[in-house]
Amino acid sequence: MKPKSLHAVRGEIVHFLADPAHDARALEHFADGLLILREGRVAECGPAVALLSRLPEDATVDDYRGKLILPGFIDTHVHYPQTDIIASHGEQLLEWLEKYTFPAERRFADPEHAAEVAGFFCDELLKNGTTTAAAFATVHAAAVDALFAAALARRMRLITGKVLMDRNCPDFLRDSAESGYAASKALIERWHGRDRLLYAVTPRFAPTSTPAQMTLAGRLFAEHPGVFLQSHVAENRGEVAWAAQLHPEARSYLDVYDRHRQLGPRAVYAHCIWLDDTDRRRMADTGSAISFCPTSNLFLGSGLFDLQRARALGVRVGLGTDVGAGTSFSMLQTLNEAYKVLQLGGQSLSAASAFHLATLGGAHSLYLDDRLGNFVPGKEADFVVLDPQATPLLARRSAACTNLEERLFALMTLGDDRAVAATHVLGSVAWQRKAPAWN
Repeated sequence: MKPKSLHAVRGEIVHFLADPAHDARALEHFADGLLILREGRVAECGPAVALLSRLPEDATVDDYRGKLILPGFIDTHVHYPQTDIIASHGEQLLEWLEKYTFPAERRFADPEHAAEVAGFFCDELLKNGTTTAAAFATVHAAAVDALFAAALARRMRLITGKVLMDRNCPDFLRDSAESGYAASKALIERWHGRDRLLYAVTPRFAPTSTPAQMTLAGRLFAEHPGVFLQSHVAENRGEVAWAAQLHPEARSYLDVYDRHRQLGPRAVYAHCIWLDDTDRRRMADTGSAISFCPTSNLFLGSGLFDLQRARALGVRVGLGTDVGAGTSFSMLQTLNEAYKVLQLGGQSLSAASAFHLATLGGAHSLYLDDRLGNFVPGKEADFVVLDPQATPLLARRSAACTNLEERLFALMTLGDDRAVAATHVLGSVAWQRKAPAWN
């Protein structure tokens, strides 16, 4: 998929220049807008009436009038090996790992299985409008290779890495501190910075890595400037108690990671439900980020994330589907559940703040907002086209809306993969729905 040298896309354009929770002028909206794209990047964005005359006569224009064009969605936490266990009934976190996750991940020792799932996983992301993802693989280097190869073929921006586990896990998934370090280092050298691919040092969570492995994971993070680190923290009360039992020397669960030099820019921690303000301030001070995963937090009964407190203390926050404990690849459905989680916590999520979280906010949490997340000239031209007529109910509700905020809220509440008319990666069509699903 090679980006066209120069072309344009016309439709209703919505993107963010800042966080609408803090800046009323953050949302930029062109009811009839034009994106001019050059070599896979944004050249100009603005009203169609002002920009059409600047196009050369032979330039092609993709016409999406009647639909909304937004930056591609950014999933900051998802597990590609758990694709086949989505919608598995009835466990909480630690039981979920034993009953479903570990047996599923065992199959990724087979490179053919890993490649087949990786291809499906990337296609499912694109079908749902997600163009950038931070994904967990398994302990198998071949599983990391498979996911990077699938993303490379689709020109997606993808962050992943080999899972590190050397204790409290089945023997068939256990590495050692030394072998995990060596395999991760080789994968970094093979993949990090290749096209749009980025590596993440990936200790599963503190209870499944010995202090020796945690030390080496922190060393990898420090030794390779630009790499990411991803893990889980404070998802479930039982997990928090277990971490405290294993690490009596630590002030808190987050402090375990801090002691092993695993906080800092490009460190992303999923969940962060059971943190206190000392932890949140430490995340803010170090530039570490949270991935808010509402569908999995509800599905596993883990708890309700406090977005308001994280924002008040200056923590970077993105949105994660967390498939397969998460119940949908759709960022629209994930925003739907995020709204409900916050309602239960006495907080409110506007549609503007929600879509910012799924686009520029996610890019900011991953330190990628200099490259993607909105349509500022020079950014990578990843975008999703949303159809407010995708289903009869969505069409009916959209027709009754009186402003953009209402229409966006209807999309995130009633929308799912059927609302995605097309997904573009570096300006080129990566996925397209041929007709509304109800026709």
